[in-house]
Amino acid sequence: MGRMLVEQVLASADCVLASALDVTGSPAIGQDAGAALGRTTGIVITADRRAALAVADCLIDFTRPEGTLEHLRLCAELGVKAVVGTTGFTTEQKAEISTLAARMALVMAPNMSVGVNVTLKLLQIAARALSTGYDIEIIEAHHRHKVDAPSGTALRMGEVIADALGRDLQACAVYGREGVTGERDPSTIGFATIRGGDIVGDHTVLFAGTGERIEITHKSSSRDTYAQGSLRAARFLRSRLHGLYDMADVLGLNALP
Repeated sequence: MGRMLVEQVLASADCVLASALDVTGSPAIGQDAGAALGRTTGIVITADRRAALAVADCLIDFTRPEGTLEHLRLCAELGVKAVVGTTGFTTEQKAEISTLAARMALVMAPNMSVGVNVTLKLLQIAARALSTGYDIEIIEAHHRHKVDAPSGTALRMGEVIADALGRDLQACAVYGREGVTGERDPSTIGFATIRGGDIVGDHTVLFAGTGERIEITHKSSSRDTYAQGSLRAARFLRSRLHGLYDMADVLGLNALP
């Protein structure tokens, strides 16, 4: 993702690469940020968070929850905006991010893809129309190296659907089935997770009724779309001083009925 972000920033007409961060001990530390792309940027990859953020207007972060929180605390201190694509946050960590947003502007979304976020709007519409008589299952597939399950995108899909139906996802989600489970509870939202190979990210929501089923699917074939969406989010933040936003805000989808 880091390489994709660097590539998209370098290709942009209105964004400039100010710094590049990696974890302490990474073999990339000390290298030029464009080395993997065969480019020379003059920006050396560093593990010094404070120094890197001090020269930046906006951080784009696709790391792990603990690292992201450290970065956001520094951003709030230094007046740096942030775009967060990290997933796997706990309820407590999300609460801290909301608190930090009172002091800084940030866009946070489990998926930065424009297509995925349009899909979320379609799911909201479908859930309202198919609120009775349809069983809802969410199936997601990712590469073998992904560490959290279900994916943040799948969970966000569940949240959007549950909200449209007036349900609490924590109360109605079913994350696995094994053995004699009995008949399916029609009020539940099921999740199925697949991990294998180099799958970038596939998500399907199945609305299964009697005599028909509707499937809404999004498939990612490249991480480019996440990088492009991240830059769109960074541009959105230019005129914002503080607040917590999501990609629906960036795309103007929250203004739709």
